[in-house]
Amino acid sequence: MRTKSLKKNKINVITLGCSKNVYDSEVLMGQLRASGKDVTHEATGRDEGNIIVINTCGFIDNAKEESVNMILNYVDKKEQGIVDKVFVTGCLSERYKPDLQKEIPDVDQYFGTTELPLLLKALGADYKHELLGERITTTPKNYAYLKIAEGCDRPCSFCAIPLMRGKHVSQPIEKLVKEAEGLARNGVKELILIAQDLTYYGLDLYKKRNLAELLENLVKVEGIEWIRLHYAFPSGFPMDVLELMNREPKICNYIDIPLQHISDSVLKSMRRGTTKEKTTKLLKEFRQAVPGMAIRTTLIVGYPGETEEDFQILKDWVTEMRFERLGCFTYSHEENTHAYLLEDDVPQEVKQQRANEIMEIQSQISWELNQEKIGQTFRCVIDRKEGNHFVARTEFDSPDVDNEVLIDATSIYLKTGEFVNINITDATEFDLYGVPAVTV
Repeated sequence: MRTKSLKKNKINVITLGCSKNVYDSEVLMGQLRASGKDVTHEATGRDEGNIIVINTCGFIDNAKEESVNMILNYVDKKEQGIVDKVFVTGCLSERYKPDLQKEIPDVDQYFGTTELPLLLKALGADYKHELLGERITTTPKNYAYLKIAEGCDRPCSFCAIPLMRGKHVSQPIEKLVKEAEGLARNGVKELILIAQDLTYYGLDLYKKRNLAELLENLVKVEGIEWIRLHYAFPSGFPMDVLELMNREPKICNYIDIPLQHISDSVLKSMRRGTTKEKTTKLLKEFRQAVPGMAIRTTLIVGYPGETEEDFQILKDWVTEMRFERLGCFTYSHEENTHAYLLEDDVPQEVKQQRANEIMEIQSQISWELNQEKIGQTFRCVIDRKEGNHFVARTEFDSPDVDNEVLIDATSIYLKTGEFVNINITDATEFDLYGVPAVTV
């Protein structure tokens, strides 16, 4: 029989899933630190800690499997006496708590996405309302995520996010500005705005789509140099944002707008509220309003009923649109979604083959677009040093998912977090190589 360890309590927060989860973990750690708790993030070995909090993802099959494996790993460590307690929170726990309690009963407690005060209480901490917006950031010091809304009101047939995150709730502008000011004081220079749906921001609070007014206020925050937009919805996009993006140098000429598909029959079944014609028109308006902007999108292949003809329409459209950035997922058949009522009739190997074909097209497009950058100079932020390179990004690239600019670190010294003009000397499909531009 295992005995309780004699370690001094240290809480180790493990984060799985998307940037929204990263943000939630940072808020949790800020609250714990304010209550005098010893807290760390994803520590291993001797520094692992004896109390584990796993912030899970429940989005698609692969993410759920990763979350369950992480829980089982730490339950096993608990059995061995390596850790004392294991708590589970986040989307998987919100969605499957009864099942998890039954299947993995050795977890001390499970908490949903809205139960932060209860989780803190279980960890011997109090929820402090006065800490609104304060958190311990886990990203490199020069950028941070700013979650401007929670939840989603869209009816997309394939998506379980409303089940896990609830209805759309916008954060007030004054709260977000205060949070941005605090981040800037701590050295953050780039804000990455995240929500399930940026397009919807403000409708619940201000009775209008109010993303532009929020941006007008955020650009005034001293110390912030870049503001980046993630996860806009194509239907009802507030076009006044584009005028502001074009005019305001702090707002990156970049948008992440998941489009999912383009065949009208698939879009209709997905309940996306748009068509191929409307979507294509919107993207052309984007490029006209903000010349040179980088558009990132994500697509889903293998959706129920997707025919070879539907897939060919999608391939032709990707070839035509020449997205600067693109990712592709295979469809995941999720319980309690509208699409779960449909037959998951595209075999997994066909789904994977289609995803591979899309990414082959995109790889060629990305290579061609990157070749055009050779000889040009871009203002880049230095994110980190890795091996013999400094790793930087242009305003057209988001961390972890987009191109990186690699600079030889064996003969040049650059300071992490600084902005430097970099001349591009070479390029591959997904990386650029460069040297600091010579100033005259």
